[in-house]
Amino acid sequence: MSSQSSSNGVATKLAAVSSIAETEYKTTTKDQCRQNIPTKKQLVDPYRQGSLVDGGVGYRQTVVIRSYEVGPDKTATLESILNLLQETALNHVWMSGLLGDGFGATHAMMKNDLIWVVTRLQVQVDSYPIWGEVLVVDTWVGASGKNGMRRDWLIRSHKTGHVFARATSTWVMMNQKTRRLSKMPEEVRGEISPWFVTKQAIPQDVCWKIKKLDDTAKYASTNLKPKRSDLDMNHHVNNVKYVRWMLETIPDQYLESHQLSSIILEYRKECGSADVVQSLCEPEEDEVPQGNDRNVLGKFSLPSDILGSHGLLGSFDMGPLRYTHLLLIKGEVVNEEIVRGRTTWKRKNTIPFSI
Repeated sequence: MSSQSSSNGVATKLAAVSSIAETEYKTTTKDQCRQNIPTKKQLVDPYRQGSLVDGGVGYRQTVVIRSYEVGPDKTATLESILNLLQETALNHVWMSGLLGDGFGATHAMMKNDLIWVVTRLQVQVDSYPIWGEVLVVDTWVGASGKNGMRRDWLIRSHKTGHVFARATSTWVMMNQKTRRLSKMPEEVRGEISPWFVTKQAIPQDVCWKIKKLDDTAKYASTNLKPKRSDLDMNHHVNNVKYVRWMLETIPDQYLESHQLSSIILEYRKECGSADVVQSLCEPEEDEVPQGNDRNVLGKFSLPSDILGSHGLLGSFDMGPLRYTHLLLIKGEVVNEEIVRGRTTWKRKNTIPFSI
């Protein structure tokens, strides 16, 4: 082969590589333009009604409860609240100027093929906002050990300042290719540590030990299969779907008369589109008063005007106040845990009283 032919071949290959690179550049530029991802820190985002607060490290966003975010009682569902937590967290990273093209991953994380995964989430709900209500959501981050990050939220009424819900979570990094947990690289720590604060939304974060359920659990739903719509940008099932699977095992009659006041989730393994899931649920019956025992709070007795002629609120059969949950990936040999959970409940429209 002549040197001229060889040169022409190299030139052709270089032209092809250049063309591919140019196409990829144009695609990336077009996507970034559509997303409008900030390349540097910005204090106000008028499109999302969000702004940086607390000296520029916290994030505050004003939101309105939409019609598709409420249930039959016109109050926001737990799933809507969890989606709101996720959205404001991502918007916080967005405004920091650190967001890559990943699901909340920073530039250094993208460089190291790292993504965030949540290991623990705790939400406390005092009351639920209603359709059309305007909320203020505050979120911020802090250190959690050497290689983790804590993120907290506070959801308040824009009009009165009433706190609807508080939440705290713990996050670690996973290698996107190996799907194994990773230590936090120093360049990533250098990106996010200036944003760390020490305040907590739930000051007394009680780490309840959630027991593992087995096939003897009172309630179970089997053969649950994720849909494509259940997957997030990291290609695993979104944690909001996990909560839906958990709550669907609780009897409908109970859900009609009770509302969730707190939930604790401990994540063990990610779930993919090909997995078959089993949801187990066990009521904590040992904490439920039995029969017509009027001495319902240990040594305290409820007054007759609260109990009424037919017992507390017309019926003393309140049901359990707590449930333990477990999601499993059903395997041919071994079942793998996805997430353990513990939910606490209270009756709807209860008559307030003090002791």
